[in-house]
Amino acid sequence: MKRCFLVCMSAVILLYSCGGNTRVTSGESRGDSENLMKYASYISVRHYKSGYHMVIPNPWSGQVLGEYYLYPDSAELPGELAGKAVIRTPVKNVIAYSSTQWSVFLELGEIDRVKGILESAYTDNVEIKRLLAEKKMEDVGTETCLKTETVISLHPDVILYTPYSTVPKTEIGGLTGAVMFPFADYLENHPLGRAEWLKVIGFLTCREAYAEQWFDDMARRYEYLKKRCENVKSRPTVFSDLPFEGQWYLPGGASYISQIFRDAGADYIWSDNASTASLPVDAETVLAKARNADYWRVMNSTDSKFTYERLAAENELYTYFKAYQKRNIIVCDIRESGYFEKSEYEPDLLLKDFVFVFHPEVLEDENYEPEYFYKLKDEK
Repeated sequence: MKRCFLVCMSAVILLYSCGGNTRVTSGESRGDSENLMKYASYISVRHYKSGYHMVIPNPWSGQVLGEYYLYPDSAELPGELAGKAVIRTPVKNVIAYSSTQWSVFLELGEIDRVKGILESAYTDNVEIKRLLAEKKMEDVGTETCLKTETVISLHPDVILYTPYSTVPKTEIGGLTGAVMFPFADYLENHPLGRAEWLKVIGFLTCREAYAEQWFDDMARRYEYLKKRCENVKSRPTVFSDLPFEGQWYLPGGASYISQIFRDAGADYIWSDNASTASLPVDAETVLAKARNADYWRVMNSTDSKFTYERLAAENELYTYFKAYQKRNIIVCDIRESGYFEKSEYEPDLLLKDFVFVFHPEVLEDENYEPEYFYKLKDEK
């Protein structure tokens, strides 16, 4: 089971660190209304009469991945929307493919609208486990192997799926009559761009005012802390991750985590790389380039305790890195922290965790306790 979990989490980490290799701008919405998304690049949202018009560009083809009209269920549908992809709001029965989706419903107090989720075995969220146990929510399988009969029985009006270039969209929408909505949050490479997708769920549930305030408060905290790190006297160097099956997959220099390192006042060793995707690099190359890096960021996806002793036992190569020798490894325990469920919508806390390590003098909160990433200490 642990082996299976490690493989699955490694794949997810790879997906989360990549995004598309081609960065595109949001598709244009008809009309002159302002785009309500301020940071996100992979969706535009504009007012349309009593509702909203959303356009999601296709990052792999440069075309449109989806175009939708959100319209209140209580209002008469304008005639010109006949034949368009319309989502009546608030949505009633939703299937959420990703924990980053249902976690927003949970925060908004709208989790009862989510009837199905994928791979529930990988969540430790108490509320989700309760809903599953009480059969108020169902596990509907995996993205490539849906439990079709279960999905159909839930009568979804919207299915929030994660669009990947290598995983085709299934025909489940046609079987259920549900609108297949591509939730492309993971493609965003700016932390606030990724977090801003929470507003989409605010629109879907008619909780846009709450979602807007939630996002604006978070963005203000992020930008304030980023500003404080712009003029730090020294910028430590940092590299990331562990090899998987002999291959190191490092975040590209234009990736999500690279942006957070930069905003936290550190220099990512691979920042000269322009890719948003993960880079497959052999161990010898990583050692040659990152051996003298000041810090090493690691994601722990196993149930066992993460220690310096464990690292050394796994691979003597790790002990050659300066960050190991100086005890400057920064760790996130994925399951314990709920990283994949919560961190996307708490980029201000992610940033603060790294600033706490790189530049503690910048923080005004001297008693700050890290939320996700902590500096690994020796066992006593």
